Amino acid sequence: MASIRLLFKIVIPLLILTLNPITANHSMAWSWLGNKNISNAKINNKVLRFALHVSDMGKMDPHFAAASQDRSMADMVFNGLLRYKPGEAPHIEPDLATGMPTLSMEKGLQVWHVTLRKGIMFHPGPMTAPYELTADDVVYSFTKASDKKRSAYAGDYEGITIRKVGDYTVKFILSKPLSSILFFPKITNYNGGFIVCKKAMEAMGDEAYGKHPVGTGPFMFQEYIPGEKLILGANTNFFRGKPALDGVELLFIPDTEKRKSGLLDGKLDVIIGSGDKGFASDLMLYDGIEIDTHGVGEVTGIYFNTSIPPMDDIKVRKAIAYALHKESYLNMYNTNFAGYVYSPVPAQFLPGGLTEKDVKALGLEYDEDVKKAKALLSQAGYPNGFKLELVGSEKRTYRNFYRILHEQLARIGILTKTKILPHADMHKEIRTHPRPIVIYTAWRPNADAFLSRFFHSDAILVSGIKPDTNFSHYTKIDKLIEAARHETNPEKQISLWHQAQIRILNDMVAYPVIYANMRTPRRDYVDYGHPLISSMALYPQFTEKTRLLPHTVVPDDIKNNML
Repeated sequence: MASIRLLFKIVIPLLILTLNPITANHSMAWSWLGNKNISNAKINNKVLRFALHVSDMGKMDPHFAAASQDRSMADMVFNGLLRYKPGEAPHIEPDLATGMPTLSMEKGLQVWHVTLRKGIMFHPGPMTAPYELTADDVVYSFTKASDKKRSAYAGDYEGITIRKVGDYTVKFILSKPLSSILFFPKITNYNGGFIVCKKAMEAMGDEAYGKHPVGTGPFMFQEYIPGEKLILGANTNFFRGKPALDGVELLFIPDTEKRKSGLLDGKLDVIIGSGDKGFASDLMLYDGIEIDTHGVGEVTGIYFNTSIPPMDDIKVRKAIAYALHKESYLNMYNTNFAGYVYSPVPAQFLPGGLTEKDVKALGLEYDEDVKKAKALLSQAGYPNGFKLELVGSEKRTYRNFYRILHEQLARIGILTKTKILPHADMHKEIRTHPRPIVIYTAWRPNADAFLSRFFHSDAILVSGIKPDTNFSHYTKIDKLIEAARHETNPEKQISLWHQAQIRILNDMVAYPVIYANMRTPRRDYVDYGHPLISSMALYPQFTEKTRLLPHTVVPDDIKNNML
């Protein structure tokens, strides 16, 4: 990147100057860093301004956090017993726990023991004073997380019982054994693993708590202005040390150009970027801007609801699959940080996924074939196609995904009409009012989580025992998922995951599309305080070590005078 930046910032400008000599009035255009007027613009504010690509918050109860803005907030306000090491996921380390869980067998059952750190304080709440976290809070949190009425991730805790052993000790009793690879993620700072404040939630009630969350993290809730921003302040009693920042502001700016201009003007410190071609190279022209490429590589799939006609017909689902052209979706991104996936579990990142070679050998690649798609549709009784009512998100990627879907399906007579909603509303709508087709982009920590949450019958929307994201209403691989979950032999476990996905592709209940890593632009004075390789929280992560280095911001009038 350094050599490319040099080309954009030095070689090309000098070439332009050589070909187009400037007047004396502009002779100092390239020496603006020495301008004394800039010294007055030095910034001492230690509040980091982070612009998100959505129009509002979704859920501030961490056990319902699904959208990226919700996950960002939960990551800063709450903790888990374990945590994905900041910037280095999927590496897991102790967080609220003193060490990693220890395993024993009791009455033939697997039991994981966890000891808590002492002296960890909850934030003050509107109805509660700060108090020390104990095992009571941990038991309360996981009891809540396993309740489908109070958590979006209840399915993750089926067959797991938590018990208080002492004030600082708990144990998890498993009705069926799990390897550490599958158990540890359930108690991390992710999904249902966040520890909530028992006293605050009991005093406020779930609804009010969701509007004023109370946790133990490095930052705490201060103010929420719907449609504008969420303000978090530093938790000076944080157990890992007082944060270097005074706070973080999460600003809702869905317009890409407005986020970009805010970053360039110094009004924003970090922004969610864009996968649009040219976005990164344009930003690289400017001094003071860095762009970090990092995981996790979120996976986009197209899910077909097998319970709704005509999607209940396998010929229709396969016709749609053959009408799709993956390259159109990939072309939305710079291919340096995006690529194809060939199964619901991405083989590039996790054990248990199928590769391109695998699906080709099985004849399950579904390469674009419009003629074949039309023939299948005709065989299913729809020679003239049909119409579908869908729901999409305001996010640029979702809007484009549904546009491409519309264009490709129109070729075989299927006409889609997509209602675009705020991102949080889209999440709610597709979970409460099942649609014939859902395009969904997400990351899960392992193959079991991908398969259980998207394809186990318990996770079927609305009617499932523990509704989650089984948009396909699929019921045919429960036994394979469960067998793999409790298999302790890694090779056998992976084989079972493969078998499950072969069935998914053969029945064409989901069409794997692409993965895309994240590219996050920031001002160069932002120091995250950790390496940025991969983040489960879907943003770079702001911790107690994140800081804003001494810096200056060049006002617009000075920059204009330099041109």
